[in-house]
Amino acid sequence: MEKRVRILVAKPGLDGHDRGVKVVARALRDAGFEVIYTGLHQTPEMIVSAAIQEDVRAIGLSILSGAHLHLFGKVAELLQKQGADDIVIFGGGIISDEDISELKKIGVAKIFTPGATTEEIVSWAKKHVKAS
Repeated sequence: MEKRVRILVAKPGLDGHDRGVKVVARALRDAGFEVIYTGLHQTPEMIVSAAIQEDVRAIGLSILSGAHLHLFGKVAELLQKQGADDIVIFGGGIISDEDISELKKIGVAKIFTPGATTEEIVSWAKKHVKAS
């Protein structure tokens, strides 16, 4: 039996809106990924710790609070410190093109902005998140 690729999805920071991340988690699960949803109000430390413990291949962050540069950056930094920078980071939120460029510079593989469909997200994940 082939092992399913594991993806952790999380809501870092104080943002309490999790409807979108739950829709994405379900779409990824329905597409054959094993999805771990950590819930609301996660710190970058909690997210990275869970990702390493769960042996995931990717972390998807949903950030609507405006703190995306800090939160994505901290997750990337912590993954690197833990020797786990092979974990793909992607996410979504209301993020400007300028900030998307900055996030790519720190290693974020993909940002989905409002209007992205679950089909786009699943298609991207199937192409870019592979089993180890």
